[in-house]
Amino acid sequence: MDSERIKENDLVYLVYDKRRKWLVTIEREKVFHTNRGFIEFNEIIDKPFGSVIFSKPYETQGYKFYLLKPLPSDYVLHMTRKTQIIYPEDAGLILLYGGIHPGSRVLEAGCGSGALTCVLANYVRPSGHVYTFDNRESSLRRAETNIKKAQLQDYVTIKNADIITDDLKLQEIDTVVLDIAQPWKAIKNVQICLKLSGIIVSFSPTIEQVKKTTFEMKKNNFFDINTYELIKRTIQVKENATRPQSRMIGHSGYLTFGRRIKDLNNPYRGRKSAKKEFISLDGMPLK
Repeated sequence: MDSERIKENDLVYLVYDKRRKWLVTIEREKVFHTNRGFIEFNEIIDKPFGSVIFSKPYETQGYKFYLLKPLPSDYVLHMTRKTQIIYPEDAGLILLYGGIHPGSRVLEAGCGSGALTCVLANYVRPSGHVYTFDNRESSLRRAETNIKKAQLQDYVTIKNADIITDDLKLQEIDTVVLDIAQPWKAIKNVQICLKLSGIIVSFSPTIEQVKKTTFEMKKNNFFDINTYELIKRTIQVKENATRPQSRMIGHSGYLTFGRRIKDLNNPYRGRKSAKKEFISLDGMPLK
């Protein structure tokens, strides 16, 4: 079976080594410059993903670069951004525990650079959709640029709105993802958009935010509320010195999940008698 070949306007993950990696859009007549020489995009077009190319001028540079098909995790780590990102391990848990799949309708609040938006859009396509909101114009512009670069604009609607107070005009949403400073203030507003048994996910860097959000979720008919922290440790593999890397990201954030329910008081348990009852112990054997 033939490998997929690179076309004009494709996004390519260009890798030199572990430190030097770029997401580039392939455009005819364009040249990409690095400190290891330059690469002409015309020579990349029609090469298969997974192949290599050598930088020019060959006589003085000639370094090897790998041409890889981008993964959703590559969008997260290497796209243009100015804000804190949600790391791939956290994004993976959001997808799995958030029940996000092809066809899902997702509401996202706090789009930031659009990194998580791209991951969500990649998983809901071809029949699902992501509605992302932010009230910062700079974030909206940056997210829109990155989403178009990833060629996912058909699966995303970006709007300027205050997630806490505005009418979002959405119903039957499968999953709500919150990445905002005060998520507890948005619970009441976004739960109206969620279908019953729909899932809300809140990402917060501090435990104080988690506590306030959890209590607010309980007040607004959410059930099965759980909070998790993921810590990923990379292992360096050498012939005689395999061990964990010395440096790692010790904490990224906390993820709180809950499901929307329609609660009722139980009419069968805990009923009080209409009148006081008295049980006599007369005649009963007592030890």
